[in-house]
Amino acid sequence: MESEIFKASRWTWGNHLFPTVIEVTDRAVIRHKRSWFSKDEISISITKVASVHIKTGLIWSDILIESSGGSDPLTSHGHKKADAQRIRALVEEAQGFLAEPQKLKLP
Repeated sequence: MESEIFKASRWTWGNHLFPTVIEVTDRAVIRHKRSWFSKDEISISITKVASVHIKTGLIWSDILIESSGGSDPLTSHGHKKADAQRIRALVEEAQGFLAEPQKLKLP
């Protein structure tokens, strides 16, 4: 699976100059957040994702990705509804793909 990148809207709070970017790969979910003098990246392994919570407003959606490892959740706001649903689908697809080889093991 190739990585897909989802950029938050510049019209939302906190994203005017440096929009938040969420990247979903076959191994991890990564949030990139820039500011004037620094860059903040948070990643959660696909195997450690416990849940993907989407809060949908009139136009934009907020995304909360919780890990089963006890670390802080990955949060982002200002994404399109379709992008938020696509992020959840990609995470579920990657988790299903990683679980399939275990099903094929013989006793």
